[in-house]
Amino acid sequence: MSLGHGYYIEDLSPGMEASVSKTITDDDITTFAELSGDINPVHLNEEFAAGTIFKKRIAHGFMTGALFSTVLGTKLPGPGCIYMSQTMNFRGPVFIGDELVATCTITKVDLEKGRATFDCVCTANGRPVLVGEALMMVSRRPTDGSGDE
Repeated sequence: MSLGHGYYIEDLSPGMEASVSKTITDDDITTFAELSGDINPVHLNEEFAAGTIFKKRIAHGFMTGALFSTVLGTKLPGPGCIYMSQTMNFRGPVFIGDELVATCTITKVDLEKGRATFDCVCTANGRPVLVGEALMMVSRRPTDGSGDE
């Protein structure tokens, strides 16, 4: 599947934002555990999870954080951007059946360096569960090479 090139650094300005949403399923958690190797029983075993502060299974934090990558890599700035860094502060658990909404908002654009900074917030059924900041490398608009600009 080809998305084409996303935004160029010259197209970006503070305040622009994009979001994705996803409802977390048991299959999502199982698949993420298999892919990541994180088989912590708090994610996979109801009996074990019942003995934790959460009282039931929770989704992997990095699976939730991966939704930031979805926003940034497919929507804003979109295809062609490169992750430089991402902070993540976990604020609450994510459970099977929760509807997640990940939103990334541009807070700073550095035209000289070709970098954009994003405020990242993920909510579960409206409550914040993950917040952070991303720094992305964003390419410049290509020139045609003729020098007639």
